[in-house]
Formats: sequence, C-alpha cells, structure tokens
Amino acid sequence: MRSSRTRRRARPPRHRALLRTALAVAAVGGIAAGGTVCVAARARSGAAAVSSAAAPSATSSAGAGEEASVEPVTEPAVDRDALLSAAMARVAVPSGAKVSAAVLAVGSGESAGYGDAAFDTASIVKVDILAALLLQAQDAGRRLTATEKAYAAQMIENSDNASATALWHTIGRAAGLDAANERFGLAGTVGGEGELWGLTQTTAVDQLALLKQVFGAESELSAASRAYVRGLMGAVRADQRWGVSAAAAGGSWALKNGWLPRSTTGLWDVNSIGRVSVDGTDYLVAVLSNGTVSRERGISLVEAAARAAVSAFGDG
Repeated sequence: MRSSRTRRRARPPRHRALLRTALAVAAVGGIAAGGTVCVAARARSGAAAVSSAAAPSATSSAGAGEEASVEPVTEPAVDRDALLSAAMARVAVPSGAKVSAAVLAVGSGESAGYGDAAFDTASIVKVDILAALLLQAQDAGRRLTATEKAYAAQMIENSDNASATALWHTIGRAAGLDAANERFGLAGTVGGEGELWGLTQTTAVDQLALLKQVFGAESELSAASRAYVRGLMGAVRADQRWGVSAAAAGGSWALKNGWLPRSTTGLWDVNSIGRVSVDGTDYLVAVLSNGTVSRERGISLVEAAARAAVSAFGDG
C-alpha cells in the first residue's frame, strides 16, 4: 500500500495537462479582479519547471511575481469659474453698472466666483450684523434678549433700518463686525464708518463665506444660531422676495436683499444673498451690483445674474 505522500504526488495525465496550462497562463499574466495585471509564475527550486514552449514570455513591464497597477481613468475637473464667467458674459449689464457673483453647490462643495471688486453692502450687511450678535452672545454664554430678538426679526424680515442701527451699536459697530468677520473668514469685508453700516465694503466671495457660516455645518455659529438666522431669512416680507430667489424656479429659498441710492451719484446699489433649491439641489448664491439708474433695473440685473450663476452648475 502506497503512502499518503506518494498518493499526493501521483496525478493523472489529465490533471498534469491542466496544471501546465494554468501555469502557462499565469506566466504571461492574467487580468486580476479590479483591472490589475498580475504576472504570477516564478520558477522555484525543487518545483517542476514549465517549458518555454508551454509558457511564452510576457511583454509586461512588471517582473515575475510583481504587480503592474493600471491607473483608473479620472474625468477632468470641471472648471466652474470658466463656466460661471461664460454664463455671466450673457447677462445684459446696463452701461456704467457693475455686477459680481459667487455660487456654491451645497452637495458637492464646488464653488465659483465672478468679479473681485468691493461693493457697498447696503442692507445685506444685516445678516452679518445678526451673525456677529449671535457669535458674541455665544461667547458670553447667553441667549439673545427679547429686545434683541425683536430687533433681529424686524431687521431681517422687514429690512428695518432703525433695528439694524440698534444692533449695530450692540455689537460695537464696525470694530465688532470686523472682529466677527475675522473668525467667519471674511477677509475682504470692512465695516462702515460710524453709523454707516450700509456702506460696509464687501465682495461676492466674502458673502458666500458668510452664507456658509449660516447654512453650513462647519461654522463658528452654533446649530441653534444658524437655524435662527435661516428661519428669519426664509420669512422676509412679500415685497422683498426678489433677487436670488429668481434662480429657484419655484423651489424653496431663504434670502436677504439690500438696496441703496447713492447720494453722490444718484445711482443704485442692489444686492441679494441667500440659499436657493433647484430641482432638489441647494445652492448658496451672492450677487452684488452697483451703478444702475433705478432700483428696478438693479433688481433685474441681480436676478439675471443669479440665474446665470446657478446655470453654471446645471450639469450637476
């Protein structure tokens, strides 16, 4: 009776032929799962050699027993700034007027900006004032007072200037706003002098950064503070529901608008910032403009720019 070791070495002719075929395939390199090329045959001392006739040499650059990685094909990144610039080029800007826009797709985190000039904020600074007030209250470990809440509601929902002035003083005017903005990441925004909060200077990209503080999870503001600001921005008075909401095309929105006739020129600053939802996708949008001959012309310009900004992300 043969030993078990002898039985393991003895293989039928058919099995030996299959083994030679398998080793030959391994020697020229098979495609492993996931698309990785493997060259697997290597002669070992004491092992049966495979004849060159049965195993032709491989042309792979990887050596025997090594792996040659196949790099996955990656799609080129979409140039959103270029798409936004192309979209904004189709916006009819009145002679002498200027417009700037910035947009962020909330789901993907992609963003784009058009224009880097500084503009007067007009009443969109009221969101910044409220954010600064909430940040100061958080630092002090307190909630807003009933009076502060009343001012905040009037300031955002009705764009009440007297309420804005009261809270401007509460936060410490420009110094308080600038200190908060440093923490919010608004590098190009400077508070207006004295009582002139509406002449705070800002950029569209900075206003996008402010919107991220209000609508994003990574924020200096607490979840409760963010929800509070969003609630007020979603309840603005009916006659102020213009601006970036034009890009929502029937979807939801939350916004704050600003408009200011400049006494020095007789021309208008018209701005709009907020969140819009388009076909289930949320966007943060900031549009700033100046130099239009009327508020109505400014609104038309801002709404056209908002639609163009969102269209730059229309392919998802």
